[in-house]
Amino acid sequence: MIKDFEKTIGNMADKLKTAFIGSVDTEGYPNIKAMLQPRKREGIKTFYFTTNTSSMRVGQYMHDNKACVYFCDNRFFRGVLLRGLMEVLTDTSSKEMIWRDGDTQYYSEGVTDPDYCVLKFTALSGRYYSNFKSEDFKIE
Repeated sequence: MIKDFEKTIGNMADKLKTAFIGSVDTEGYPNIKAMLQPRKREGIKTFYFTTNTSSMRVGQYMHDNKACVYFCDNRFFRGVLLRGLMEVLTDTSSKEMIWRDGDTQYYSEGVTDPDYCVLKFTALSGRYYSNFKSEDFKIE
């Protein structure tokens, strides 16, 4: 059954234009933010997003790296919550790996812009919802 989840979740990550990421603030409260879809993924375990180094979310992940990513497919009324850890990557190779033409719209100094960084999410477990049922699963 999990193999079907992997294909479906991968398709959702690739096709849906928005992903929701969660972080924990300094008072222990969850915070959710809509993001553009991941720039790159490795199966359903690792996802890479772009963001501003100066963002509130980056500060939260630096303080507490517990995180989640949620993909919601409104068309088929299904969704998946992935729980795991978020790393903030500022090294050149990570930044170059997901850089795209047009990103200077957000990061005027290009791939070396100090306000450009990569969020690397590593999933540990998840919960998939479809057809009025939910199922928990582990990610190896």
